[in-house]
Amino acid sequence: MLTSLAKTVGRIPASWGRHAWSIGSEDPRRAVHALKAGTALTLVSLLYILEPFFQGIGKNAMWAVMTVVVVLEFTAGATICKGLNRGLGTVLAGCLALLIELVAAGTGKVLRAFIVGASVFIVGFAATYTRFFPAIKKSYDYGVLIFLLTFNLITVSSYRQQDVVSLTRDRLSTIAIGCAICLFMSLLVLPNWSGEDLHSSTVGKFQGLATSIEACVNEYFRDQDEGDDVLGKQEARASIQIGYRAVLDSKSSDETLAHYASWEPRHSMHCYSYPWQKYVKLGSVLRHFAYTVAALHGCLESEVQTPPSVRSLFRGPCTRVAREVAKVLQELAASIKHHRRCAPDVLSDHLHEALQDLNSAIRSQPRLFLGSKHACAANKRVLLMELNSGSGKLSASRAALRSFKTDATALSETRNARSDQPPPPSDRSERSGGLLRPTLSKIAITSLEFSEALPFAAFASLLVEMVVRLELVIEEVKNLERVANFRELATGHNHLIVDLGSKEKTRNSNAAALHPVSAAAE
Repeated sequence: MLTSLAKTVGRIPASWGRHAWSIGSEDPRRAVHALKAGTALTLVSLLYILEPFFQGIGKNAMWAVMTVVVVLEFTAGATICKGLNRGLGTVLAGCLALLIELVAAGTGKVLRAFIVGASVFIVGFAATYTRFFPAIKKSYDYGVLIFLLTFNLITVSSYRQQDVVSLTRDRLSTIAIGCAICLFMSLLVLPNWSGEDLHSSTVGKFQGLATSIEACVNEYFRDQDEGDDVLGKQEARASIQIGYRAVLDSKSSDETLAHYASWEPRHSMHCYSYPWQKYVKLGSVLRHFAYTVAALHGCLESEVQTPPSVRSLFRGPCTRVAREVAKVLQELAASIKHHRRCAPDVLSDHLHEALQDLNSAIRSQPRLFLGSKHACAANKRVLLMELNSGSGKLSASRAALRSFKTDATALSETRNARSDQPPPPSDRSERSGGLLRPTLSKIAITSLEFSEALPFAAFASLLVEMVVRLELVIEEVKNLERVANFRELATGHNHLIVDLGSKEKTRNSNAAALHPVSAAAE
């Protein structure tokens, strides 16, 4: 027992090491940032360790250490935002505290205590209340917090300490040193830019959605013979949601990265103000598009499924629509990644033709969606066998059977039968109590002639809705390209077009006129 316990304890460091290594391997910048933080703390601690610095600054050197701990962030924009907020809040608080000290210096002890207490109350109330303003809370909340902290420390300590000017000067200087070290490590030593992270995440969203759509449609039309591996099937379906889940959960991170990117100066050479908020708006449109992908994935998990024989009739058109949508998303991702405008014919004729093929395939199978006499007759036989098993309800069974007919003749026959023959007492008792036998309810559901095609109808309608929403995504991407001054597409640029009918890749230089997708969707 002790041996097994020792082995278990011995495996803990190894598991922790593997976990730490996996975190660093996902993004090597994390390890680099940790090294930068350790170096910055070592440099700022020299103010307290080395005797010459300690004699000049004293115990206030700890303020520099605290500044490095709270200001140094992963990206340069976050560090600049927190550093400037801390510096501005400290300077304003120090100036206001000195002003109050000058006013209270010539008064008595009691009046001075009253001035200090009143100033702490008024400034504390005003600063806390301003934190509720949306503009202040969004960009300067940390600065207001530092202002409140610094003002109270200096003002309250000035009541017992005589040399307030030197105290304020030392704290301002140490905080400035800490902020300078943080800015140096963030901007000049392997910087991480919030703008690049936002740009890369936007490209990844397009690629993830394209992968999810193709995987979802392929899984929907996968042969049942391949579904024997339950574990592999679950893993394949779980991998579908990775792409659209990243889009649905990106609202907070997009807004944060856009806010920090607005503080970064590196894009000022390209245009006056880089439109980071356009990335946030594009993310919102992508989330609206991702809801359709999530609903498409929900068709795989539905309890009512279309039989494989029916699905196989529409495998080709649906797969082609999904591939064309994924190809458009990949093209948009490539244009954003390389800061170039997308092709004017990004919605090519192939997508329009794929929608037309899907529409033609659905129209070629009207019996699946409108019902058939054979299916109606089969449902009658099943319902009669179920109802005849009961005793004393023959008339009720005939009325129930005729109620499932869909033509006008069956409806008139049912009404005439009900007018000529009153229902049995047992039937009245069941209806008065609002009860329906579970078997009758199940037969009523399964006897719908078009019940087998209903799940696929929902799946096909989601594909069409996805294409319509894709137009909104393309429009928002073009707005981003125009505002961000993406470079124009080179004349004669050859873009790759995948012909899913011949399974060959051809180069298309002269694009044909764009067919409106909305008309095809109709």
